[in-house]
Amino acid sequence: MVIGLLQCDDVAPELREVHGNYPAMFEALFHRVDPTLAFRVWRCLDGEIPDDPEAVDAWMTTGSKFGVNDARPWLAALEAFVRDLWAAGKPLVGICFGHQLMAQALGGEVVKSERGWGVGLSFNRVTERADWMVPWQPGLDLLVSHQDQVARLPPGARVLGGSDFCPCYLMQLGEHFLGVQGHPEFTKAYSRDLMALRADQVGHHRVRQGEASLSAPVDDTLMVRWILAFLRRAIASRR
Repeated sequence: MVIGLLQCDDVAPELREVHGNYPAMFEALFHRVDPTLAFRVWRCLDGEIPDDPEAVDAWMTTGSKFGVNDARPWLAALEAFVRDLWAAGKPLVGICFGHQLMAQALGGEVVKSERGWGVGLSFNRVTERADWMVPWQPGLDLLVSHQDQVARLPPGARVLGGSDFCPCYLMQLGEHFLGVQGHPEFTKAYSRDLMALRADQVGHHRVRQGEASLSAPVDDTLMVRWILAFLRRAIASRR
């Protein structure tokens, strides 16, 4: 399987030497589960938007420090490409910012949450069991870093999991779009350093809560297994 990675941000320069950039994070995580996967990267944040939905087997977005409501030309172009993927029936997985972009591109609404920043490890209930959730478990706990949240679902979307803090955490649209608010590609070390870097912005009390949450296990490998099962099913359904 070849996955097209839509890169929407870079790791901050202060953290990049230690933690690498986002494409390397995704490759390292996904290769733990399937070392045969190949990735092609489009730097969407630099205006490099794909022009062919069929260029790869499936697509995935990174997160971003930008918001989907920011007025940036590349965001409008990427949103249009997401609609092209939807119309073509091409599989797409949206991670954090990409989860929000997917919702907005197809008619939903994304807002800055009055609940404030979500950082550290988020604890979520899986409220609907899909057949690609193998192995199954009723919770999905992933690292997060976000202010924006999906406030209104696009038509036909199903919420598969969430929490009181983030009700729309895991979302499926049709049989080929999947969005998750968490970051399976983050490591605990990167999450800790990112919280420290953004402490003035996030708030020191929220950072303390986020740091304390890092003592719990993360479902990063489980999320990768679910994503790959979802993508393989979606790819097979197009043949």
